[in-house]
Amino acid sequence: MKDTNVLLAGATGYLGSFILKVLIERKNHVVAIVRNPNRIENDCENYLEIKTAEVTNPETLRDICKGIDTVISTIGITRQKDGLTYMDVDYRANMNLLDEAKKAGVKHFVYVSAINGDKHRKLKIFEAKEKFVDALKASGLIYTIVRPNGFFSDMKDFLQMAKSGRVYLFGAGNQKFNPIHGEDLAKAIVDTLDEYNKELTIGGPDVLSLNEISGLALQALEKPVKIVHLPDCLRTLTLWSLRTFTSVKTYGPLEFFLTLMAEDTIAPTYGKHHLEDFYIEEAKNLK
Repeated sequence: MKDTNVLLAGATGYLGSFILKVLIERKNHVVAIVRNPNRIENDCENYLEIKTAEVTNPETLRDICKGIDTVISTIGITRQKDGLTYMDVDYRANMNLLDEAKKAGVKHFVYVSAINGDKHRKLKIFEAKEKFVDALKASGLIYTIVRPNGFFSDMKDFLQMAKSGRVYLFGAGNQKFNPIHGEDLAKAIVDTLDEYNKELTIGGPDVLSLNEISGLALQALEKPVKIVHLPDCLRTLTLWSLRTFTSVKTYGPLEFFLTLMAEDTIAPTYGKHHLEDFYIEEAKNLK
């Protein structure tokens, strides 16, 4: 798809930066909204316009969707910070964008949620995301809901653990995942901008167990493969303790991680980037 006017929210984030690159390569006209314009370079003024706005403040978004055909939002937080909650960002900020899109007559709204969000709506991270998904589906706009498996950037946690020479897993470590690189996901999203009212669940090309992911992380750091398997009952006890004794700011991301790591999370495979290569490249900065 090309020659389309696209508003991109979250252009400086991990996924957003890749989407911006792909959109411009395919000659789409992009309005990127950012909090800090210094975080983004404009080397393609024929195709890129940068606007400063704060998605949690609807006043800064007024008329921002004028002349826009498609809105793509990667807006969301993993860890609550700056006094903002999941509801403030994942739901309310995206609602601010949706309200402007409806007012301006935007045709298509693309929203990036996460895999199995609809099945785990009780998790604090997903509660806000899925509330927005419901609103988007009911908005009357053409929609695409993107549900990626974990990002390669999230998988760096295993590398950080591997630095100590051991990786700790709950249970047997046989649960399988296929995380996806941001560039692959960006291409998939832009490839499907002509497809309407759909949910795109997508993962990377390699389906790997937690044991295999841990092994790749250790090998990338040139360490012996030492994986410690903890009883799964400790995971459920940890979840209970976090929910009982800590704030959502603390337990939100850990609740998400500990819940999804307890089951197979396999999405349709896509892309050319492999986690092993990503780990080898990232490990150069950690040795």
